[in-house]
Amino acid sequence: MNIVILAAGMGKRMRSRLPKVLQPLADKPMLEHVIEKARLLGSDNRLIVVVGHGAEAVKSYFAQASDLIFALQAEQLGTGHALLQALPYCDPEKPTLVLLGDVPLIRPQTLQDLVNAAGDHVGLLTVCLDNPKGYGRIVRRDGEVCAIVEEKDATPQERLISEVNTGIMVLPTRHLERWLNELGNQNAQGEYYLTDVIARAVSEGVPVKTARSTSATEVEGVNNKVQLAALERAFQKENALRLMNDGVTVIDPARIDIRGELVCGKDVTIDVGCVFSGRVVLGDGVKIGAYCVLKDVEIGAGTQVLPFCHFDGAQVGQDARLGPYSRLRPGTSLADQTHIGNFVEIKKSVVGLGSKVNHLSYIGDTDMGARVNIGAGTITCNYDGVNKFRTTIMDDAFIGSDTQLVAPVTVGKGATLGAGTTLTKDAPDGELTLARARQTTIKGWKRPTKKQ
Repeated sequence: MNIVILAAGMGKRMRSRLPKVLQPLADKPMLEHVIEKARLLGSDNRLIVVVGHGAEAVKSYFAQASDLIFALQAEQLGTGHALLQALPYCDPEKPTLVLLGDVPLIRPQTLQDLVNAAGDHVGLLTVCLDNPKGYGRIVRRDGEVCAIVEEKDATPQERLISEVNTGIMVLPTRHLERWLNELGNQNAQGEYYLTDVIARAVSEGVPVKTARSTSATEVEGVNNKVQLAALERAFQKENALRLMNDGVTVIDPARIDIRGELVCGKDVTIDVGCVFSGRVVLGDGVKIGAYCVLKDVEIGAGTQVLPFCHFDGAQVGQDARLGPYSRLRPGTSLADQTHIGNFVEIKKSVVGLGSKVNHLSYIGDTDMGARVNIGAGTITCNYDGVNKFRTTIMDDAFIGSDTQLVAPVTVGKGATLGAGTTLTKDAPDGELTLARARQTTIKGWKRPTKKQ
C-alpha cells in the first residue's frame, strides 16, 4: 500500500515560525505521531510525505528516517493538488491511503478498519458530530455515498448533515492520475479539493465504502494552539486511563504528562503534576511524589521518590529513598537502599549499596562504595577547567560536612574525613584525615564600625 501524509500546510493560525506539522504534542511533532501510526500498518508500505511550507525544516527533522519519501508541493493549491505531487512516487498497482499531518491521534486499528472496508475501491473514514460546522458533509443517496460537500459550498440542507469527512481516505491509485488532473478549483476557496474525486468515482461506478470512527478526538485536526492544547489533554487522559486500568494509582488523571513510554509494575503510585519522557520504567511498589520530572530512568521496586525531583538518564536500585528536590543527571547509577536527599545533585557517578547523600551536596564523576555517609555541603571538585577527573570513595567511608574532594583522589575503606576538609591527597583506610586551618581566637579584636 502507498501511504501519503499531507503535511504542506502553513498553519497561519498557529502564529509560529515553526511549521504546523512540527508543532509538538506530548513532546513530539504532530507529524511524527502520524508517521508512527502509519508504520504500524506494515513495514512493506511506501511512506510518502508531502511537504510545502517549512519543507526544509520538516525534512531536516526526519533526516534519519530512511523509510520516508518527500514530495514537494511548492504552491499550496489544495489537497487534491498536494496528492498529485506524491503520485509519481506511488505504486499504481497498490491502493493509496491518505493521512493528514495535523491529525495526530488517529488509531492504527481505525486505519486498518478503513483499509479493510475499502478493498480495491474507494474508502472514506467518516465520523458523526453533534456540531459538524467547518467539516465537509457526506452526502448519501439511497444509503450510498454520492459526494462530499465542503462547508463553504454546502446548501443549508446539506449543512444539517452530521456525518462528516475526516479527510482520511483510501483511493485506487490506478485511477488517481486521471481523477486528480481533471479536478477544478471553481469553489469558495479557489483550491483543488481532493474530496471532489469522490464524485468522479461515483460517476464512473467505482464503489465508495465507508468506515466510521467512534471517537471524534482521534480524527480531530489542529489549526491553532487552543486545539493543540485540547488534544494534548485528551492524549494524556487516555494515557492515565490506560495506567489505571493496568493497576497504577494515578492520584489525579488530569494532572499527569506522559511524553514517551512509561512502564509500570504492580502497586505503583504517581502523585500530581509528574512528567515522564523518553523511556521510564517503574518497578513494583514504586511511589513517585508530586511534581517530579523523569526522563530515561529506571527505578527499582520499593523505591520512594519524594516531591520535586528531576531525574535524567539514571538507574536507581530497589528500596531507595530519593528527594525531595534531588537531581540525578545522565550516567548516574544508584544501588539498592541508597538515600539521596534534598538539594543533592549527582552526575555520572556510581553510588553503592546503602550509601547516603542526604543534604546539599554535589557528587560528580565518582565511584562510591557501600554504606558510605556523605555529610551536608560535600562537593567533588571534578573539573579543572579543561579536564574531568574521577573520585573514588571506598566502602564504609564517612565524609564530614562541608568537605571538598579535589579529584583525582581516593578515600580509603572505612576512612573518616573531618568536617571542612579540602582533600587533595588520598585518605588512607580506617584513619581520620583532616585538612583545615587551626582555630585561632584573636583577643581584643574590634569589629569595624561606620564613621559618623
